Amino acid sequence: MEHPSIDGEAVRAEGARDGAAPAPEQTLLQMAVGKWACQALKVAAALGVADLLAGEAKSVHELARRTGAHEDALYRLLRALASLGVFKETPQRRFENNALSQPLRSDVAGSVGAMIRWIGEESAWRAWNEFEYSVRTGKPAFERVFGEQVFEYFAHHPGPAAIFNAAMNSFSAGTGAAVARAYDFSPFRRVVDVGGGHGALLAAIAERFPGLRGVLFDRPEVIASARQALASSGHAKRIELCAGDFLDEVPEGGDAYIMKHIIHDWDDERCIRILTLCRKAMAAGGTVLVVEQVIQDGPESAFAKLLDLEMLAMTPGGRERSAAEFSRLFERAGLRLTRIVPTGSFVTVIEAVPAAEPLH
Repeated sequence: MEHPSIDGEAVRAEGARDGAAPAPEQTLLQMAVGKWACQALKVAAALGVADLLAGEAKSVHELARRTGAHEDALYRLLRALASLGVFKETPQRRFENNALSQPLRSDVAGSVGAMIRWIGEESAWRAWNEFEYSVRTGKPAFERVFGEQVFEYFAHHPGPAAIFNAAMNSFSAGTGAAVARAYDFSPFRRVVDVGGGHGALLAAIAERFPGLRGVLFDRPEVIASARQALASSGHAKRIELCAGDFLDEVPEGGDAYIMKHIIHDWDDERCIRILTLCRKAMAAGGTVLVVEQVIQDGPESAFAKLLDLEMLAMTPGGRERSAAEFSRLFERAGLRLTRIVPTGSFVTVIEAVPAAEPLH
């Protein structure tokens, strides 16, 4: 199939002739073929290529042998990624890691390989193929494709669920330390992580604040797999595991209730229910902490605005929200937004207290 040139010598030569920026049609095509780059990155992450290149360059022949991939097809994949700046190609069809491929490794801080695998996972991909339905109706394409909500689907599809959970855990590991550095958890004795997955965020907080005890709360199947993950963290004795559904109840008696990328999964009414349950369950003087992105007016909020489309396609009414929208949610749940704390990462910490209590 023949395609117009979108990122090659012709484009570079055209720009070189007059020093002009790429033509608008070229820019649009570069955006549109993001699906090619997404799947290329997903396959490289699934094959573990960056892990195999840790420490030294390897030939495509060796990489194909180690991954079980077709040698020429693997070369074409890595050649394309190298042209985008991911991996470095050297003579004799050898490749090595570079700054952009390092975060694909599974053993480095800030790894995004698991998240990229989820973005390119079949169920997510099929839902996005029906994205026009979401734009026309405001309803999740995922439910149109699969006939059920995404979290119901995960409950009986362990393969996609495992990829999703690994992505969330990896993302939490990358941002958890930033949250723990940016926000002072020292006033709290008991922090309840609502929908906390395998506890990466809670473990990062416990690492920095040794006097704190945590409660990890999530669905039963998630808590079952969290036990092993937390056992190797060194903080298992300080983190209580509790299973349940946060749309029905949350553990009582916490000084702080923290939710990372939970509120953005749900429509306003269910968000208000979750926040209200937290307010009612908390100890006197308690605090609610929502860890998410905040939509801004300027172009610096582009990632959050694209993530908002993921929420539209995939979740039951979820969305990214502005500070004003968070404030209205809190108000309807009997809470009051007190401050928004940047973390130096993708996320911020949005703090709220019961509305009847004075500001800190």
